[in-house]
Amino acid sequence: MDVNEFRKRGKEVIDAIADYYENLDQLPPMSTVQPGYLYKLLPHEAPEEPESFDEIQKDIQTKIMPGMTHWQSGNFFSWFPSNSSFPAMIGDMYSTMFDVVGFNWLCSPAATELETVAMDWLGKLIGLDKRFLSIKEDGTEGEGGGVIQGSASEAHIVVMIAAREMALERIKAQGASEEEADLVRHKLVAYFSDQTHSSGQKAANVIGCKVHTIPTGDDFKLTKDALAKGVEEDKKNGLIPFFVCGTFGTTNTTAIDDLHGVADVAETEQLWYHIDAAYAGAALVCPEFRPLAAGIERADSFNFNPHKWMLTNFDCSALWVADSKHLVNALSIHREYYPKVKGDTTFVKDYRNWQLPLGRRFRALKLWFVMRMYGAQGIREHIREDVRQAKWLGEQLEADGRFELITPVVFGLAVFRIKPSALPSGAASDPAAVNKANTDIVKLINEDGRVFLVGTKLKGNDALRAAIGSTFGTQKNVDLLLEVLKETATKAISQFK
Repeated sequence: MDVNEFRKRGKEVIDAIADYYENLDQLPPMSTVQPGYLYKLLPHEAPEEPESFDEIQKDIQTKIMPGMTHWQSGNFFSWFPSNSSFPAMIGDMYSTMFDVVGFNWLCSPAATELETVAMDWLGKLIGLDKRFLSIKEDGTEGEGGGVIQGSASEAHIVVMIAAREMALERIKAQGASEEEADLVRHKLVAYFSDQTHSSGQKAANVIGCKVHTIPTGDDFKLTKDALAKGVEEDKKNGLIPFFVCGTFGTTNTTAIDDLHGVADVAETEQLWYHIDAAYAGAALVCPEFRPLAAGIERADSFNFNPHKWMLTNFDCSALWVADSKHLVNALSIHREYYPKVKGDTTFVKDYRNWQLPLGRRFRALKLWFVMRMYGAQGIREHIREDVRQAKWLGEQLEADGRFELITPVVFGLAVFRIKPSALPSGAASDPAAVNKANTDIVKLINEDGRVFLVGTKLKGNDALRAAIGSTFGTQKNVDLLLEVLKETATKAISQFK
């Protein structure tokens, strides 16, 4: 493919992408192919001779498209959104054009400096405390800063590595030798609630520390007292508490932990305090949601995913640390082939030392495009409309009389179930029957195929989650969801009569 054919085919692909988005709601949101379908359709070896673009494009439509679940569909309500937008796509196209491996400033100064600038823009946009920013108001370098990770799972791992090294350095400062400090690594314990995302457990598995899961109450929130009790138990057993994760908007219910209370324990016990706001952090672009996040200014690190609910194509996970030296000290490895810049290094950040991989893509471009082309106003309108639709759905479900909300609708997620009283008297008093009605309605919805959502289990009760947040979704999509919910509820309940 030479530049002339690339120009021609590229325009064709842009047209195909535009057509896809124009007609997205006409496609079933969930793929229904069976495992192994593609292996049967494709050759079992790469072609020896070049194949034409037209042949490949045809296979996209006939072989790949049937196996796609359409995350950008307005009828996709299952997991938290994976926002896509045309400005972000254009930013990604430029990133692909440059195709840099930006592990340090010299690799491409613009790639490093735009990330520093864009992350400070984003931090200010969501109201983060100044200590999380890279550049102070006087233009000098701050102690904190932001970096784009691939996912919240990666962010969790890197901050836990930094927390571990900080804890071991503190032990050595108390007189332990290097060898003695290494011997107590297996005693380090991290704290999560029973509602913390699975990325916390995975991060603990990766770094090799113990995990203490703190139970939550009926509101699904991690509390100060429950955390303090768990920490005290572990200290009595000879363990070394070193890390705690609070959550702003849990995956199951968008519950918000007692952020100030967790901070109190973290400060008293010298724990690294990380806040996972992977989904709900985007709502902080709207000032009215910021009171809900009181306490994040006391954290050591904060993370949210613009690729979930802030119109930025995957992958783009924003992580800030209040003091970057712990992260850099934990992850820095120098080789002679990584030359250092001399002179003023205010904007010279070797982001390879802020992440697990060495190489990194120019992801700041798409975030920069989104913030410029939507503006703060456009991003806020997107968030507020999704919240309005979710609250409307919750009101309609309660008004129907057969559903109940498990938790109040705060963001773009409604969590609900068919309530026991909607079932015949014999089934209404049987928790297993109530659970079956709710698992059946999920099955019926996805068999119907017009919308896609998933269920969850909360304190032993099966429930449904409807996550509203598609860039291209409208009230019509939520109207359809409500219609399908009512129809399938009737079918699920009728089996008990």
